Amino acid sequence: MSISELFIRRPVATTLLTAGIALAGAFAFFKLPVSPLPQIDFPTIFVQAQQPGASPETMATSVATPLERHLGAIADVTEMTSSSTVGHTRITLQFGLDRDINGAARDVQAAINAARADLPASLRSNPTYRKVNPADAPIMILALTSNTLSPGQLYDSAASVLEQKLSQVSGIGEVDVGGSSLPAVRVELEPQALFKYGIGLEDVRAALAAANANAPKGSIVEAGKRFQIYTNDQARTAADYKPLVIAYRNGAAVRLSDVADVVDSVEDLRNQGLANGQPAVLVILRREPGANIIETVDRVKALLPALQASVPAGVHIAIASDRTTTIRASLHDVEITLLIAIMLVIGVVFLFLRNARATLIPGIAVPVSLIGTFGAMFLLGYSLDNLSLMALTIATGFVVDDAIVVLENVSRHREAGMPAMEAALLGAREVGFTVLSMSTSLIAVFLPILLMGGIVGRLFHEFAVTLSIAILISLAISLTTTPMMCAYLFRDERGMRHGRIYHAVERAFNAVLGGYEHSLAWALRHSRVMVVVLLGVLALNVYLFIVVPKGFFPQQDTGLISGLSDASQDISFNQMVKVQHRLTDIIAKDPDVASYVASVGGSRPINTDFLMMSLKPRDERKSSADEVIRRLRRKFSSVTGGTAYLQAVQDINMGGRTTRTQYQYTLQDSDLDELDAWAPKLMAALQKLPELSDVASDQQTNSPKVSLVIDRDQAARFGIQPELIDATLYDAF
Repeated sequence: MSISELFIRRPVATTLLTAGIALAGAFAFFKLPVSPLPQIDFPTIFVQAQQPGASPETMATSVATPLERHLGAIADVTEMTSSSTVGHTRITLQFGLDRDINGAARDVQAAINAARADLPASLRSNPTYRKVNPADAPIMILALTSNTLSPGQLYDSAASVLEQKLSQVSGIGEVDVGGSSLPAVRVELEPQALFKYGIGLEDVRAALAAANANAPKGSIVEAGKRFQIYTNDQARTAADYKPLVIAYRNGAAVRLSDVADVVDSVEDLRNQGLANGQPAVLVILRREPGANIIETVDRVKALLPALQASVPAGVHIAIASDRTTTIRASLHDVEITLLIAIMLVIGVVFLFLRNARATLIPGIAVPVSLIGTFGAMFLLGYSLDNLSLMALTIATGFVVDDAIVVLENVSRHREAGMPAMEAALLGAREVGFTVLSMSTSLIAVFLPILLMGGIVGRLFHEFAVTLSIAILISLAISLTTTPMMCAYLFRDERGMRHGRIYHAVERAFNAVLGGYEHSLAWALRHSRVMVVVLLGVLALNVYLFIVVPKGFFPQQDTGLISGLSDASQDISFNQMVKVQHRLTDIIAKDPDVASYVASVGGSRPINTDFLMMSLKPRDERKSSADEVIRRLRRKFSSVTGGTAYLQAVQDINMGGRTTRTQYQYTLQDSDLDELDAWAPKLMAALQKLPELSDVASDQQTNSPKVSLVIDRDQAARFGIQPELIDATLYDAF
């Protein structure tokens, strides 16, 4: 007895089993997470430290080096890169694909704690880390605008409310607030007035530091009552600081307002954010490696009404950029393609069989095989992405083969006059091993993919497994449901009369068969010619393999364009803002750009402008993302003082280093002076290559510098230590 006989003789049980597979897959379909690609992110952690005013060399030697020494000892670190700019050090750690990011984060925190003893005592705060890849494009950007509140007040709302709430959202790795800074009181000292009164900068700093206190005061108990003591020991506004006494001269008090202009302002004036041309504070969200983009963005969107209610009434929160828009659209297109593939397969089967009952058999086997695959995907923790759905689309052609083989063999016995039940039993038994060998050979094709390592293996592993599961389910359906349906659905069509359409199609098939017979006979008579043709085709394939362009992954049009614009390293902030406005004016006029944001300052160098553009939906614009980039690049060339580098946001990003262009080349040297000398030479050579359109460097060594040489003998004669000189310079500048 064959395995199919049990299912053929128990049609109710077989039907319920088939329905169970389909229902399990249907329920799993709505539970599967959605993402653009399978989980391929390297576990990445971003460490940063700040020391305002410190030069890049100081940050590199006193902050980056001690941190790297301890972070480099962590197990399974595959890549560590760092960059130091004025007041900032950023270190990116990438771990092996199989490393748990939470365990890696604990090791990073331990390394930071161990490095604290080697870091400068003047470091305002401990280094922090984020489970995020800084080279990845943001998954969402929120823009805060207001017609009544200042940028500082907007930033305060974003930093005190939005940043904390959004950081708690599962999947969010980093919340970066830019476009302004926290409200603060700015004291602009007048050196001549200080000289007049003989007051040093350190005296002013000490007076400002002593003007605030926040310590417990105690309580008083009197006449059976308890009184808690409060004082006005904190100055919060410029009006509170102006009457502050900083010294006494000739018996009279010298107040802060006598030697300085005191105003309510913000911590850092060198910040500028724009959203569609309007001043805005930007909240940039980046996902944690391994987090699902769609689910994370949906959580943020669900939180937006509560966030809007928690900020002042004059603040408007808008979504300036959403990474998931094109992801959802592309997955919808793939799903439609899958449905079309199923209909085409069933349509072709009907065209050849010209029998509705016979067509119903593969018409059920194909959808059940594909839908049942969703259940296995859910159990394996896979997602609905472009590759898994593409696997199902390809599987449509494979899963129908098993059903057709069984169907044709049963039909052959049925046409010979055998009863339906006997034809099904005999036909299924005859081809059972054939169907098994066909499916096994198909799965064997994907074994090399399943055994591949690295990011390529991780990328295509889900594709291969999904396709293999669909074939296995098809094998099971073909040996159970298909022969059972053949036994109960086939009719005896001998002697039946057919219409004109049937006979017309039959004549067409006979004509095609006759043409094939003639061509086959000619090929057999001219075997030498056919061998020459075969060799020619093989040679042509080898040639095409050599000349066809090669790459890791096709260039995508995700509807998002990111960019950085650079200006000369000695540019002022106000001049950089003018360059920013010239660039954004060009962007705003482009017909294919739906919205854009821009940001100057903050944690980035003053001469760098961050750009992010959201394009209109693909069916509403005439140009692709690459065409938009080429068009904007030509127009940007007319902007003096700045150079913009644009690239289309991709789903796959290699490395953890932010880059202005699509590809990176890293130049390393143990001698910094030698590196500074050769990096421009390499860049100049690359700029001469016609294949490259944008060549940029993250080297920032051309900024003007002022060096003070301390005469230590003279300083010692006046009792002035280098530490006092550094402190005075820091207070002043």
